[in-house]
Amino acid sequence: MTTFFADQTGFFWGGGVLILAFFLIFSFIMRYISIWFQAFVSGTPVTLFSIVGMSMRKIPPRVVVNAMINLTKAGIKNVSTADLETHYLAGGHLTNVVGAMIAADKANIPLSWRQATAIDLAGRDLLEAVRTSVNPKVIDCPGDGKYITAVAKDGIQLACRARVTVRTNLQQLVGGATEETIIARVGEGIINSIGSSDRHVDVLESPQMISELVLGKRLDAQTAFEILSVDIADIDVMENIGARLQTDQAESDKKIAQAKAEERRAMAVAHEQENKAKLVEAEAEIPLAIAEAFRSGNLGIFDYYKMKNVQADTEMRKTLAEFE
Repeated sequence: MTTFFADQTGFFWGGGVLILAFFLIFSFIMRYISIWFQAFVSGTPVTLFSIVGMSMRKIPPRVVVNAMINLTKAGIKNVSTADLETHYLAGGHLTNVVGAMIAADKANIPLSWRQATAIDLAGRDLLEAVRTSVNPKVIDCPGDGKYITAVAKDGIQLACRARVTVRTNLQQLVGGATEETIIARVGEGIINSIGSSDRHVDVLESPQMISELVLGKRLDAQTAFEILSVDIADIDVMENIGARLQTDQAESDKKIAQAKAEERRAMAVAHEQENKAKLVEAEAEIPLAIAEAFRSGNLGIFDYYKMKNVQADTEMRKTLAEFE
């Protein structure tokens, strides 16, 4: 009796395990069959074996199959599931690449799968790039409401702001310069155009001369964009830089002249002081000469007093002349 119940218990346990295993296998198969059936009814050639293999390679089958369905429905048939899997494993954005290829195909923009994946793996937003190719965007030059300042040949400073219309150049998106380069080159062209103008009024009368010069220089070379137009949004007249420079130069020349005049005055004063010193030195030798003349007999006492009288008379005349 005990053996019978043991056999019955083992039978139930074994049956339960079989049912559970069958249920798990059925759920596993149905999971991939639903994906395969979705691809089948969409006319997309994806085998059930490929779907199972994607799961084993840690690739979400539904993402790849949905991408393949979108490509097939869009008429792009030169991309295989292996290509999609490779790009996913490389870290690419599969949905963006597929969306970009479909958008480019509808807009008649040549874009191969190899080129699209290279652009995506390079870190560029491929879908946004294709949208910009179809619908060009406007770049403010410079940004943040600032102005580019330049000085015409007549010395007047002008402040200019431009708007640059560009579209993406997909052929140079990998390795091409970005928007910052476009802004820098356009700013350089504006400064060159204003600086080469003889008068600032010529720029104010014909602002299109700036656009023509900028476009003629092919400033979009080796960049990821193609410049369609450069429109001058605003030009303001600033200060007269030429007059200010001339004023500063005149002030500098005046200071130099003053310094030289002060140098000449100081030299004259020094020369005068030197002459006075020589005079004092000469006067100091007179008493010695008189004493020597007395000793040698060349000067008598009456001659000495006569000389003193002449000196006193001369001093009196000088004093009277000052009061007159």
